[in-house]
Formats: sequence, C-alpha cells, structure tokens
Amino acid sequence: MALSIMHLFSKVKPGSAMVELNTLNLKVSHGIEGDINANPISPRQVLIVRYEDISDLSIQPGELRENIVVQGLEVDRFIPGSLLTFESGAAIRLTFHCEPCKRIAHLVESLKSIQEKRGILGVVIKSGQIQVGSNFQVEAHKFPALSENPYKRFLNFIIKIPSGKVVTYKQIIKAIGVDNSYLRAIPIYLKKTSAADYPLHRILDSKGYLITYVSQQKNKLEIEGVQVSSEADLLKNLNRNFVKIKDYLWEDNTLHLE
Repeated sequence: MALSIMHLFSKVKPGSAMVELNTLNLKVSHGIEGDINANPISPRQVLIVRYEDISDLSIQPGELRENIVVQGLEVDRFIPGSLLTFESGAAIRLTFHCEPCKRIAHLVESLKSIQEKRGILGVVIKSGQIQVGSNFQVEAHKFPALSENPYKRFLNFIIKIPSGKVVTYKQIIKAIGVDNSYLRAIPIYLKKTSAADYPLHRILDSKGYLITYVSQQKNKLEIEGVQVSSEADLLKNLNRNFVKIKDYLWEDNTLHLE
C-alpha cells in the first residue's frame, strides 16, 4: 500500500477547534503557516498520527488535535528519528511521541490504552505544500530521536547555549516542547543539574532577571561579556540584577534541522 495523506488539520487560534483543510503550507524553521504551534525552536511544530491507530481506537480524525493523518505507514518505521518526505519536496523530521494527556481522556477508556498511539511530533526541515491524497516516503533512523524525557531534553538544550548568550525560562519551555505549566518545573531542573557540567548561569527567568539557583551568576556572565544591570525593588528593599534580553538572547532556528 502506498503511503498517503488522508486528512490535514490546523489550529489558527487558542481555544478554537481544529480546522480541516485540503492543503497545508509547511515552512522550514517555522512549522505550519497560520498554525498556533508554529515556532522556529519548537520540536513540536507538527503532530502526525496513523489512521490505523485512531481507527482501532474508534477515534475520529482531528479529535487528537493532530495536523496530519497518514495511511499505510508501518509501525516499525513510524518512530522518532524518521524522515517523512512529501511529493512537493517538503519534509518533516519526527522528534518524539506526543504524550497522552487529560485533554483527550474522554476519547479513550484509559490514557494507557493510547500510549504511543497518540501520534508523533515533528519539525519541518524542508518547505513545501502538502495535500490530502498525495503520497510520501519515509526513511527510518535518519535522525537521532529526541528523548521522551523532558528533563533530558532540557539538558540537551542548555548544553548548547554559547558563551556570551542567554536564554529565558519561556524559551526553554518552547525549545524542549512542553506545556507552559512546565515553567514551575524549571527551578526543579536547575536544582538537580550540575553547574560544573552545564552552563546554568546563562539561564534567566522569563523577564530577564538573574536567578537564585546559580551561584556567582553575575560574575560568570560578565566574564563572558554579558552586561548585567541592576534596579531597585522598593517593595522587597533590594536590588535585582537583570540582562537586556534583546541584546544577548540566544536564538538558533536550526536546532532540530540536523
């Protein structure tokens, strides 16, 4: 059986329903044009599910909030690290499984029953238009699979932050592909990560302030050429150190392209 696209969906604004379309425009270092999940550093720009899986679970296309429903793709080749190449030349790298969550709990008897059938997330690595009914090819093990563990993805991301650059909590959330609720987990991740092995001093909170979980952060940043400013917090009667994010933010849109 030829590998083909059965359905295409996009979500254009938060809180809205998935919209079924005949075509989608995929853009490298972006995702799906017009979709709310488009983000250059996100490993979850696209969600793909197999028709065979949702059919077995009696789930209608679009109910898992997927973007692409494919048919004919064998389970052993539908894995993180695979490369999907479409007739237009557009291509998607599969990154990691989409985790079952409470948003879809009403669709199944238990979330365990949909484990690894929820679909696989991916990033656009070649631009082009895809359409319902068109065929595609798959190459398994083309790329390393991203870890299914968010903490390991956190480590893999922060180790790449170059000297003289910084990232924020919000940027980390996007880069490791987790929900905004994970902002509360970042301090936990920081506390259990060795500052001797990872450049924790290059991490700022979402507003650009230095964090309390890293010793000598100000000195370490200044040694690397990052200007640290200070402002008075009258309510707490202390000075707060911060970095002008726009001057030093590390942005690498090629994170998942290789």
